[in-house]
Amino acid sequence: MAELPPRMRVRDVELMRALAHPLRAALVNYLLAVGPRTASECATAVDSSASNCSWHLRQLAGWGLVERVEATDARERPWRATQVGLDFDELDTDPAMQAAQLAVMGANVANDQVLTQRFIDTVDELDREWRLAAAMGTYSLRVTPAELTELTSSIDALLRPYTTTIRTDPPAGARPVHANWRAFLRIEADGNPSS
Repeated sequence: MAELPPRMRVRDVELMRALAHPLRAALVNYLLAVGPRTASECATAVDSSASNCSWHLRQLAGWGLVERVEATDARERPWRATQVGLDFDELDTDPAMQAAQLAVMGANVANDQVLTQRFIDTVDELDREWRLAAAMGTYSLRVTPAELTELTSSIDALLRPYTTTIRTDPPAGARPVHANWRAFLRIEADGNPSS
């Protein structure tokens, strides 16, 4: 298999702070998922106004994360993601960097929750085929840090060829699907790791 294009490695605290904004996180994730869209289309998808989305898209363009593309019908020009994905690296020991990384994680978790709830709220309206294909599995694993790292890498290698920004030849009927993998040490209510 050909080597896949890398995700953009984000190590700039200011960029992370910009991406911690919930609307910006939603916009980047939306464009990564569906491809080029106008500010109006983005607004409908992320529950905001076209003018608000346009302003935030311009901010994201300043960071090189999105760009305008030529319109095919001489109307509003769409925006597209310029990266195939973003990599925020391991948590840093520098407090400012770590705070920015955690803020981005929080914005992405909030976006995951919104998308999951939208799915739950509309599941009865979906085609049976898509209802049956949906999955929300929860697993309680007992692994070492090395095993978890290997497992996460294996899942990434399995999923990346299907990402919207990489896949150029999806079959008929393929639609954007939200998928995520969260794996972390289980923390109990008292703040201590489970044993």
